[in-house]
Amino acid sequence: MAPIPTPPRQPDDAPDSYVGLDGATAERQARERGWGHVRSLPPGSIITMEFVASRINFEVEDGRVIRCWLG
Repeated sequence: MAPIPTPPRQPDDAPDSYVGLDGATAERQARERGWGHVRSLPPGSIITMEFVASRINFEVEDGRVIRCWLG
């Protein structure tokens, strides 16, 4: 049987710290902190539900992050 792969470690980061930032600043900061995948979405977007360990998601409305979650 093949070994179970070890997912990459997530950066030590607090998603709530991005709420209120403008979208471009939040994306830049996330990349600087080590996130491999940064996804910005408008409110109500239809997205897939797969979990990606190295991804941080931003919901951006009127240029500001209103919600942030991992995966």
